[in-house]
Amino acid sequence: MVASLIAILDLKGKPLIQRAYRDDVHPSVIEKFLPLVLDIEEEGQQVTPCFSSQGINFMHIRHSNLYLLAISKRNTNAAEVIIFLHRLVSVLIEYFKELEEESIRDNFVIIYELMDEMMDFGYPQTTESKILQEYITQESHKLEIQARPPMAVTNAVSWRTEGIKYRKNEVFLDVIESVNMLVNANGNVVRSEILGAVKMKCYLSGMPELRLGLNDKVMFESTGRTSRGKSIEMEDVKFHQCVRLSRFENDRTISFIPPDGEFELMSYRLSTAVKPLIWVEAAVESHKGSRVEYMVKVKAQFKRRSTANNVEIYVPVPDDADSPKFRASTGSVQYAPDRSAFVWKLKQLGGSREFLMRAHFGLPSVKSEADVEKRPPITVKFEIPYFTVSGIQVRYLKIVEKSGYQALPWVRYITQNGDDYSLRTASEKGSAPIVSM
Repeated sequence: MVASLIAILDLKGKPLIQRAYRDDVHPSVIEKFLPLVLDIEEEGQQVTPCFSSQGINFMHIRHSNLYLLAISKRNTNAAEVIIFLHRLVSVLIEYFKELEEESIRDNFVIIYELMDEMMDFGYPQTTESKILQEYITQESHKLEIQARPPMAVTNAVSWRTEGIKYRKNEVFLDVIESVNMLVNANGNVVRSEILGAVKMKCYLSGMPELRLGLNDKVMFESTGRTSRGKSIEMEDVKFHQCVRLSRFENDRTISFIPPDGEFELMSYRLSTAVKPLIWVEAAVESHKGSRVEYMVKVKAQFKRRSTANNVEIYVPVPDDADSPKFRASTGSVQYAPDRSAFVWKLKQLGGSREFLMRAHFGLPSVKSEADVEKRPPITVKFEIPYFTVSGIQVRYLKIVEKSGYQALPWVRYITQNGDDYSLRTASEKGSAPIVSM
C-alpha cells in the first residue's frame, strides 16, 4: 500500500484535516473529489469506494457526516487502503467516543499525531488503539522530554505491550451469531444467512500463546479425523491481525498472542438454510373507514431447553391508526406511532411455547388497496443465550505462558436477530399467515 495523502472532509467536500505523506500529489487534488462523485451520480452510476481520474486514484469511505479520503498516484492496493481508513475511524472513535465534524475541529493536534504514528511515507504502521493510547494521550502537552514509545510499536507483536500482570488470569470468549432472513408472504424462507463473531476479553499476564479449536469441517477432512458431533464449514473467515495465518492454513489451528482486554478474534459467515427460530402469524381484519383488528400468534421453534430473552415483535399498522387497544396472554404491548407499528414485548419465550395477543385500532381515513399492499414487513428482535443456530462449538481453548500460571477460560454462546432481514406479510384480505424470524 502507498497512500500519498489522507484527508477527512465534510459532506460539502471541504477538507477538515489532511496529511501529505508524499509530494507526488498536490493537496489541491482534494477539491476534485466531491465534483467527481457528483458527476458519477448524475450519470446514474453507483459511486464505488475506489475510482480514478486523470491518473489519480481516489479511495474513500463515509462515516456519519464525514468522508475519509486517501489519494495516490501509484498502483495501490485499494483493499488495504480501505481497511486502513476503517482502522483510522476505529482509533478516532476510541479517542473521542464520537467521530464527527465537531470532534475533528476540537482535536486537530492529537489527530495529526495519530496520523503521523499510524502511517509513515504512505505505509501503515501502528493501528492498534490500545498501544497508541499508551504514548499519545489527550492530556495537555508539557515542555518536557517525552517518554519513549512502548516496545510493542517496534516489536513483531505490535498489538500487545510486554510486562502485563494480573492477579487473576482469565479469558472470556463469546461466540455470537446473528441470523439474517427473508421470508415471503407465503411463509417460505427465500434467503437466510448466519453472521458469526468470536469476541474475547483477555486478562492474562505476560505474553501468552492461545490455541483455539472449533468443530471445523475442513480441519476434520484435512486431518482424516472424524468429528464426534456436528461439524461446520465457515465462509468468509476474517481474523484479527494477531492470528498466525500460516498455521491456520496448514492445519486449521487458530494460534495467537492476544491483545490485552477486549477485541474481536474472528468473524465468519454461513449461508446454510435456517428455519425461522421465532414464527409469527398475524391475521388482519380491516373494516374500511372505521377500524382494523389484528390477531398475532408467536411460536418459538427451537428446543425446550433454550429460552429467548427480550423478544420484541414489531407489527406495522396504517400511518393514521389511532385509539389503540391491546390484549395479550403474556408480555406487554405498546403503540409506537413514530414507527407506525405496535410492539409486543416478551421478557422470555421458552422453546416450543406459543402465545396470542389481539390489537384494535381506529381508522379515521379511507386508504386505497394500493396503500395497503405497501405495508412494511413484521420484524422481530431476540436473543437466545447458550445456543448457536449453526452448531459451532469451541472444542478447546489452551493457554500457554512461559511462567506456567493457571488461567480460567470462560465460553459463552449467544444467538440473536440480525439487522438485515425482511419478513413480508400477506394481504389484509387473505388468510395466509404473516411470518417472521
